[in-house]
Amino acid sequence: MSPIDRSTLTRVPLHRTAAPGPALAAAAAIGPYFAWEAWSAGAGWRPFTDLLTPSVAAARVAAARSTLVSAFGLTKEEVPTRVVASVFFMGVAARLLSPPIGAAVAGGALPLATRANLWWRPVPAGPMPIAYGVVPALPTADLDPAEVATALVDGPLAETVTPLLELFRSAFTLSPQVLWGNVASALAGATGVFADTMPRHADRVGQVLEQTLTLPPLAGAGEVFRPDPSRARRFLVRTNCCLYYRVPGGGTCGDCVLTPEADRRRHWDQLLAG
Repeated sequence: MSPIDRSTLTRVPLHRTAAPGPALAAAAAIGPYFAWEAWSAGAGWRPFTDLLTPSVAAARVAAARSTLVSAFGLTKEEVPTRVVASVFFMGVAARLLSPPIGAAVAGGALPLATRANLWWRPVPAGPMPIAYGVVPALPTADLDPAEVATALVDGPLAETVTPLLELFRSAFTLSPQVLWGNVASALAGATGVFADTMPRHADRVGQVLEQTLTLPPLAGAGEVFRPDPSRARRFLVRTNCCLYYRVPGGGTCGDCVLTPEADRRRHWDQLLAG
C-alpha cells in the first residue's frame, strides 16, 4: 500500500466522541494483552506518569531482570540490563497499544488515552495491569484503515508510547531504531493475535497495521507480508532486533531481521495452519 498523506487526519471527525467502555470490553475478549480495567481508588493503581520517572523505570527493569535470571537459571551478568530494558519496553508498548487497536476494530471506537488518564500496577510477571479513567473515544466504524492508523499514531502512540520510548532511549542507552522496531513488533503481535482470535476482523486489522507502518515514526521499522493471498493474516519482518538473542537461550523472534528466512517461513506456515 502507498504511504498515507498525513493530511488525511483532517478527514477524521475528531470532534465526535463515544464512550470507551463497550469498545474496550470488545477488545478484552481477544485476550489479556487487550484488556484495560476501569480505574478505581484503593486498588493499588499508580499513575502512568510514574513510569516516565527514571528511578521507577529502572526498578521495573531490575525486577524483570531478576525474573529472567530465575526463570532461566542464569547469572545477572548473563542478562544485560539493556536487553531487559528493550524487552520490557516492548511488553509495555504492547499493553498500551493492543487495547486501543482492538477497541477501534472490534468495538468501533478508538480510546484516545493520554499519559494523564492511565494507571498501572506492578506485577512480578505477565501483562502489566493497566487502568483507564475518563477517556474519550473516536468512533471508527466509518473510518477507513488509513484514518484509523493516523488516529492511532497521532493519539495513543504519541501520547503514551513516545514519551516512554524517549525515557528508555536515554536511561538505558538504547537505539531509537531498536525501540521503534519494538513498537512495530508490539503492533504486529497484537494484530496477529487479533486476526487469529477473531478472523472476521483479520483483514481490517491487517490493513490498519500496514498503514500504521507507513507513518512516521514507524516508517522503516519493518515490512508487512501476506504470504498467502487467500488469507487475511499479515506478518511483520522488522529491520532490526530487540536484542533478546543476547540472553543465553533467548534466540530470535519470528519477526526478527536475524531469523533465517526458512525458519521464518516455517513459523508463518505453522501459524496459518493453526
